[in-house]
Amino acid sequence: MQKHIAQTQKMLLATEKELFDKLVDQDHPFRELSGLVDFRQLVEPLRGFYSSLGRTGVDIEKGFKCLIVQYWENLSDREMENAVKGTMPVRWFCGFSLTEETPDHTYFCKLRKRLGTKRIANIFKALNKILEGYGMFGNVFKFIDASAIVTKKALWKERDKAIADGEEKLNNLNIKKYAADKQARWGAKSKNNIWFGYKRHASVDMRYGLIDKLAVTPANVVDFKVTKSICPKQGMVFTDKLYDCKESDKWIKANNCYAATIRKNNNKQKNRDLDRWRSKVRMPFEGVFSKLNKRARYRGQAKVTMQCFLEAICHNLKKAVKILPSKELIPIRT
Repeated sequence: MQKHIAQTQKMLLATEKELFDKLVDQDHPFRELSGLVDFRQLVEPLRGFYSSLGRTGVDIEKGFKCLIVQYWENLSDREMENAVKGTMPVRWFCGFSLTEETPDHTYFCKLRKRLGTKRIANIFKALNKILEGYGMFGNVFKFIDASAIVTKKALWKERDKAIADGEEKLNNLNIKKYAADKQARWGAKSKNNIWFGYKRHASVDMRYGLIDKLAVTPANVVDFKVTKSICPKQGMVFTDKLYDCKESDKWIKANNCYAATIRKNNNKQKNRDLDRWRSKVRMPFEGVFSKLNKRARYRGQAKVTMQCFLEAICHNLKKAVKILPSKELIPIRT
């Protein structure tokens, strides 16, 4: 009798799975993504420290896929709760059945805290290895640049409190005493482009525009100071005038790379024709920085760094889903 019940339940589950599978379009990006990456193998290193979260427990593979969807669609925790509960492609991709209970919004915050920035960074590297196996990275031309991440647009209350305390003005020397985010700072690209928050420093591979290295600093850190952290190990490195200094050139050369830096007008080595060519070559990839999220979702450099790694993961996966099926590439076994 028990054997018959077990067989019936198994048949019902198989029927439900088959029906659920038909509800998701064959060309849906999440279906293509599932075929592109083996997420079970990807999250395997996380199982050693992770058991479960919540009352019923959620498998780490399902949880990580939820984070992918959250940053893929730029959703808040509450929006993600609704998406995984009521959106069929999301529920299917994350691995929840039609009748299975899904996590509430508090789960995602706990999961990010449990994973931490370092583990997310390791996942980012592992995913890039997978995409490299598909031939998505050229490793010849790289584009290094920085973009703004705004923590808060207006700090009038903080300024008024600082002045009331006897400060002459609110600046990067005293801002940590008054701002909610103690690690954020003011940065500036020009007189008219000033923000409070952080900088995202990234190295972009110029084959398909994928991000291969990433760092986050307070906004007042000068761009060229981060060259050492994100410089590739080979190829030609394209940068703008803010990187035209001896320190940046030194680190690029130390990594066996060639500096394709647009030189400042007062640089004796400036070649305007060469700089025009460099600008033209890198122009298609400047959009990578302009399209990334410019608002900080969290407070603190570590959490903002985690945000940037998750956004970079989704950026690279979106590129792969868009390019690989049309090119019919297969993994390159090494």
